[in-house]
Amino acid sequence: METSAIAERGRGQARSGATGKAVETAARAGFVARGVIYLLIGVLALRVAFPGDSGGGEQADRGGALKEVAEQPLGGVLLWLLGIGLVGMALWRLSEALFGQAGPDGQKPMKRIIAAGRCVFYAFVAYSVISYAAGDKGSGSGSSDKRTDDVTAKVLDWSGGQWLVGIAGAVVVGVGLWLIFRAVTLKFRKHLDMSGTGEKVRRTVDAVGVFGGTARGVVFGTAGGFAIAAAVQHEPGQAKGMDDTLRSFTDTPAGPWLLVLVALGLAAFGVFSWANARWRKV
Repeated sequence: METSAIAERGRGQARSGATGKAVETAARAGFVARGVIYLLIGVLALRVAFPGDSGGGEQADRGGALKEVAEQPLGGVLLWLLGIGLVGMALWRLSEALFGQAGPDGQKPMKRIIAAGRCVFYAFVAYSVISYAAGDKGSGSGSSDKRTDDVTAKVLDWSGGQWLVGIAGAVVVGVGLWLIFRAVTLKFRKHLDMSGTGEKVRRTVDAVGVFGGTARGVVFGTAGGFAIAAAVQHEPGQAKGMDDTLRSFTDTPAGPWLLVLVALGLAAFGVFSWANARWRKV
């Protein structure tokens, strides 16, 4: 009995350490970095909608955002800060996978599995950003469209590849719908501690959370739909990365204005990420 109590106390101390100040700081830095990237993607998408003198040649995805940062004064330093912030996000998600999330239902196995998946994703993104900052210009800044085409073509050549691409597309569509549902139903509120803020601030955070989360979900869902089309038609070129997915909105009857709406939504999600950096329960 005593041994069991000691073991449980040890696990509690480990959990407390994992969710302590260091991990909290890492998580908040990660939200700041994510916000910068989404804000820049939104700005780049606006340039695509109204190209002006640029001709619309900007790459409206993470690679384009990194290139934009690199071209600024002290761009190299900013890239390193972004990469380190994303490492912090990955470490926070790892702590959630190992010890559970904040909140009464944070220990549920599914939540911990999702946290592990997010950890892997942010670790990959952080690696690509840091590699780019370290001088590997082929990492991080590469076209998401070319990567998507290459991966889709490779998988389609496998036995059962069409099914794999189709299932992956359906999963991405599902993620997009889940993101939209979470945004419009204000599910994100339970993760924020805004008890000390005014009503105006809370309404603003709600607005950018709903708008930004919905736009993000629409982009995910549309990209997933293109992947399903690629599987059905056995045509890798039908699959699209973020840049081509965003450009596809200009082909709708709404013309560039739908892309403008989505671009503003992605920028709003960047602002919402900064709100999470301030008020997220960690």
